[in-house]
Amino acid sequence: MSQRLVSAIIMLPLLIILVLRGVPLYVGGLILMCIALYEFYNAFKNIDIKPISEVGYLFAFYLLLSNILKWNHELYPLILFIAFIVSIIYVLLQKRDVIDVAITMVGILYICFFFNYIVLTVDTVSNGYIYVWLIFLISFSTDIFAYLVGRRYGKRKLLPKVSPKKTIEGSIGGIVGTILVCFIFGLFFKLSIILMIFLAITGSIVAQIGDLTASSIKRYCGLKDFGNIIPGHGGELDRFDSVLLVAPYVYFILMFFVR
Repeated sequence: MSQRLVSAIIMLPLLIILVLRGVPLYVGGLILMCIALYEFYNAFKNIDIKPISEVGYLFAFYLLLSNILKWNHELYPLILFIAFIVSIIYVLLQKRDVIDVAITMVGILYICFFFNYIVLTVDTVSNGYIYVWLIFLISFSTDIFAYLVGRRYGKRKLLPKVSPKKTIEGSIGGIVGTILVCFIFGLFFKLSIILMIFLAITGSIVAQIGDLTASSIKRYCGLKDFGNIIPGHGGELDRFDSVLLVAPYVYFILMFFVR
């Protein structure tokens, strides 16, 4: 438990950029994207897959410019297409193979696209500067309560081949705990309680899928952690694994019910 709490506390200063918003948020987002991209691509190098990391970093930089200059989001598919064409050129020149290109593009989608929904939530959703905190509350509370309940009452394994320590009881505890946290958040900011409960239940499930997705990747690559940027607690991607899936989910729900 102490490891989870310390990990969350260490990451809290990074959330200051959410309060500042604007350029600090965009630049902070770029830094976090690049660190996460490095960890993701480096994980696959462990099994002799060589993503074209410079393509991923350039796409992350494009998102920075897009956010600062308020470029039309409809350009995303075009830039993604260009990134794919550039990656294919590496294959034609026999400097990379198809698997390398596939992992390169997955990194752009999984890290850059999904992470950028934190910025989009702040910038495009009505009262997004308030709702954006739900992304982190759902992710962190799911993790903490699932761990607490799982450790105390966990007996039945959830997906032992993916993550041996996760249990069904812990999964349910994560959802219940998140409902409580989001309920209090909704009361404090006078938000729709029905929406808060809905986001808590479904968002917690998405958060756990995100956690399991990262666990699957690490197991596939033969790694315990994505990195060691947080000594004793793993890499940034280990801390933001659930956030990456919760961010776009919360964004789309809010765009449907709030905007």
